[in-house]
This record gives sequence, structure tokens and C-alpha cells, in this order.
Amino acid sequence: MNSRRCRGHRPLHRPVPEQTTKIRLTALPPIVRPDTRVLVLGSFPGVASLRAQQYYAHPRNQFWPIMGRLLGQPLPEQAYRERTRCLLDNGIGLWDVYASCVRPGSLDSAIRHAVPNDLADLLARAPVLRLVIHNGAESARRMREVEALGLPAVRLPSTSPANARIDMEAKLLLWREALDRAGVLPGGS
Repeated sequence: MNSRRCRGHRPLHRPVPEQTTKIRLTALPPIVRPDTRVLVLGSFPGVASLRAQQYYAHPRNQFWPIMGRLLGQPLPEQAYRERTRCLLDNGIGLWDVYASCVRPGSLDSAIRHAVPNDLADLLARAPVLRLVIHNGAESARRMREVEALGLPAVRLPSTSPANARIDMEAKLLLWREALDRAGVLPGGS
């Protein structure tokens, strides 16, 4: 590599070759029932979730603690099957916007070659759906598509451990507002 510099010019910075896996990853199946009224849409499962085959499996992800507090249940301490049953019993489903992608690690910014899930299929799977919550910015990139289906959508701060800009209490308040407006919280509207 030529390291000579011209006066007044910075050396050229060559991009570091992207460390990427060529393995196509497949998302988790949706967790919905015909009576699902709210669907939480993430982007794509992280490494911990893919290994465990469970949504929001990373121990520092705030999704289960937030949902547990809002639903009045000790969800983080419960088995995954009990957690998802609690969500479904309260009219809340889970899915991701991408069906598959290539991604090293767990960061949304590393997602490449994403294949979207068929969001139009939501209406057939959950005919009483009244709100889609996008869990973070990457999921919200498909908000217009959801709204074009006639479904209201809201973007909430990501529960991912990578989103440390907003503390848990602030996230909890925003998630409470959205779920309460949708009428799925115990004692809510």
C-alpha cells in the first residue's frame, strides 16, 4: 500500500472489508391467534433469540420485563411458553418484519439481503387486529406498508439492549400508553 501523502490532503481511507456471514438466517414463526388485537413487530431475531428459538431471548432485552410490569405478571421468571400464552391471552402477538436475512451478530444495522414477511397475511391470521407496534426503528421502516393495509401503527423505542438512549422507565411509559389505547392492558380501556 502506498503511504505517501500529498501536502494538504488526507490519506485515502479504504473501507474495511465487511465481516459478514453468507449464511441466510430464518426468522421465528409468528405468535398470533385470531383474537390478537395488538401485534408487536420487531426487525429480526438476534443471535440469542435464534439460538433459543424464542422472541426477545437476550437476557438484557427489556421486552419481557416491560410486558411483565404492564400485564402484572412475572414474565421474566416464567417459562417461554407461559410468557407467550400470557401475551396471547391479553390479545398481544409477536412477529418480525423480516422472514430471513444475512446478518453477522445481532445489530439491525448489519442486516443485509432481507426478505420481508408477508404483512398482508396478518389480516387473515388476526382479523380483529387493531394496532401494530413497531419495536424500534428498523421495524418501523415498514410502517407505511402496515398503514396501507388499514392498520394503525406506532413506532416505540426498541427494547433491545443496543438501545440505551432511553431508560427503562421512559420506555415503560411509552409502551403503557400504546397498549392502554389499544385496550389490551388489565384494567385498561
